[in-house]
Amino acid sequence: MSSTTMTQSVHKNKAFTTLLAFLVGTLGLHRFYLHGGKDRWGWLHLAALPASLALRLIFPDADWFYQILPLITSALIGFLEALVLGLMSDEKWDAQYNAISGQHSDTGWPLAVALVATLMLGAGVLIATMARLFDLLYTGGAYG
Repeated sequence: MSSTTMTQSVHKNKAFTTLLAFLVGTLGLHRFYLHGGKDRWGWLHLAALPASLALRLIFPDADWFYQILPLITSALIGFLEALVLGLMSDEKWDAQYNAISGQHSDTGWPLAVALVATLMLGAGVLIATMARLFDLLYTGGAYG
């Protein structure tokens, strides 16, 4: 049995993946859980951390919001991925991620709670991000 077949035969849990995307989607851990260490999008998520650090070092006088904007963007994408993955039907999930595992997903209330939390926090972060960006771009940060 090759290592590719072995990794594909492991059953992937939809609720756990959604929770990972909700909690640490900024770092792309849900992508690595689903696709392994070669996932380019996962590495792009993870690159947001050194990108924010680089912005902090290169532009120390810039507003803190601009310095952490790569992390915020990655977090918003993580929230969106959590919603997309969590709202996928169990049949489609199994066909895409558990085709070889021989098990069938049966998600329930934990997934629903994760989705509600994702929607609440994700929408709040999106609205706060838009408000802060408009404040900085149009007033120069007069309101914060």
